[in-house]
Amino acid sequence: MSFGATLSEADVQQFETAVVPRYLSFFASLAVQMLLPFSPARIAHLGCRVGFPHLEIADRFPESQIVGADLSEPAIALARSKADGFTGAQLSYVVADAPCPGFEAGSFTHALAIHPIGGTEGRATLLHHLHDLLLPGGQAVLSLPVRGSFPEVNDMLREFALRQDLSDLGKAVDVAIANRPTIETLNEELENAGLTDVDVDVSLIAISFASGREIIEDPIWRLMVLADMAAVLPVDGQVLQAAFRYVEDAIQKYWSEGVFELTLNVGCASGRKPA
Repeated sequence: MSFGATLSEADVQQFETAVVPRYLSFFASLAVQMLLPFSPARIAHLGCRVGFPHLEIADRFPESQIVGADLSEPAIALARSKADGFTGAQLSYVVADAPCPGFEAGSFTHALAIHPIGGTEGRATLLHHLHDLLLPGGQAVLSLPVRGSFPEVNDMLREFALRQDLSDLGKAVDVAIANRPTIETLNEELENAGLTDVDVDVSLIAISFASGREIIEDPIWRLMVLADMAAVLPVDGQVLQAAFRYVEDAIQKYWSEGVFELTLNVGCASGRKPA
């Protein structure tokens, strides 16, 4: 399970100015709302990218310590710069992709992951990481796209598979759709990771773009949508790239002058480590 490609310095600026406010904020908002009160709170955030939504969390938990980890050095640098001089919660960051020094097992009141990218097996590994970081009674929170997300993209992928007589790709798309988590499967996955008192919330939203070209040129498309789709479609890389090119051309053609709406089914799940 990953959180997308390692962000370059240029990617980080686009992520901060475009992806966070128009896309990631929907996932982060649900996650922040689900955080249970602890005092003092010690919060681990895996795949923290640019340190969002740590300032929002700090408003809710002013005496907390928030520790973020991400593989991107430029992303961590930006997170640190935003935390510099902050007088509320204690914010610290490490360049890492998994529990490491500073992420001791059993030492956090909360363990958080927002928009991880990957399938069922990767999610199971991530949930076990979150569980292991928690002290007894601590809370794991996971926010991600669930079933019903990106139907417009899936339709274009199916169209490409049909036109090119690529039955394996068509089947892979259908399997990927079916394997996206639901309320029921998220409950089961958290319980399988040893978490109890599971709660799942789902919110259907649409992000509007003035045209098909606008979404294709938006960092959201490359850094989030394509990254997510590629992670759940186990097909040949060249075939997948051809399929994505077709989808981009089709979206720009079909929505050349009309508003394109990207559908997201935002899910957020919470569970607690038994005391």
